[in-house]
Amino acid sequence: MLVNSQNYRTVWMQDSSVCMINQQLLPHKFEIYKSKNHVDTANAIKTMIVRGAPAIGATGAFGIAQAALEFKGNNFEDFKNNIEIASNILKSTRPTANDLFYAIDFVKGKILKNFNVENARKDAVKSASEYADWNAELCRQIGEHGNKLIKNSQNILTHCNAGALACVDFGTALSPIRIAHYNKKNIFVYVDETRPRNQGASLTAWELAQEKISHAIIADNAAGHFMRKGKIDFAIVGADRIAMNGDVANKIGTYEKAVLARENSIPFYVAAPLSTFDIKCGSGDEIPIEERSEDELLYIHGIDEDKKIKKIRIAPIESSAKNPAFDVTPAKYITGIITEKGVIKPTREHIEIFMKNSN
Repeated sequence: MLVNSQNYRTVWMQDSSVCMINQQLLPHKFEIYKSKNHVDTANAIKTMIVRGAPAIGATGAFGIAQAALEFKGNNFEDFKNNIEIASNILKSTRPTANDLFYAIDFVKGKILKNFNVENARKDAVKSASEYADWNAELCRQIGEHGNKLIKNSQNILTHCNAGALACVDFGTALSPIRIAHYNKKNIFVYVDETRPRNQGASLTAWELAQEKISHAIIADNAAGHFMRKGKIDFAIVGADRIAMNGDVANKIGTYEKAVLARENSIPFYVAAPLSTFDIKCGSGDEIPIEERSEDELLYIHGIDEDKKIKKIRIAPIESSAKNPAFDVTPAKYITGIITEKGVIKPTREHIEIFMKNSN
């Protein structure tokens, strides 16, 4: 992605450290966070220094590579046990997004075939880097397929951040928008602020501004107004987990936007790699929904006149809050799912056929 006219990835490995763009500080400050060990990397995922399903997947892969490098012995059974412990620590950070589990199992599957610790260490770093490169490329491919659906002079609605920051590069929902922009299509993006963490206002808008893509931030409650007024032609979001019947878990508020889009005859697309599909999950009812800290609702973060980032309470001290991080959008509200292999109809039959043919 472009940052001050330079290209960056969201997360990468440098020696034994995992480097990531610190998303807690954006859009007010651009800073690279360096995680020194796999426990620190797990904490970076949990505290959302890095966030977005594909990005935390790649970060989890690098975390396993760190755990492999941290092991100093030569006994392969001890090495294997250490990797399992590290895997459990990393997997426990964010329960909803499937990419995290997929990426960790991908690296584990590569390194635990060795029966040799030194070879396993080398393969851990290699396979984690391969996973990150693969992730970036498939997001580019999602952009190419999604671009075919976007017409010139369309107004597009997004929710949350499913851009390069949520991936390794390009993004999922923002990838078709990026490719459309690169192809000189005249597009305009309505960016949901996406409470409570404001990933739309803070992150998606920042990415679009870096790329000089025309956009405006809107309140979450304003999307229906703009739809009814005919100001929105196309809606696209990312996904954290997709069930085999086509139900999609994504940032809280996605379900509302999908229902409104259906009511206003606006196509509603989900963009996600095939790794987001959970073959063990029959429907959205089986997807665990992460409940995050109530402080995300009771407080806001912002920059003051002295350019210092501050946390301020906006709710009565006596009030508590409930803060589900995700909701599930039933397949019937989804026009199609844009993957790196093409667009899938959100039905069990089409998903099963598509995934079988893609293997």
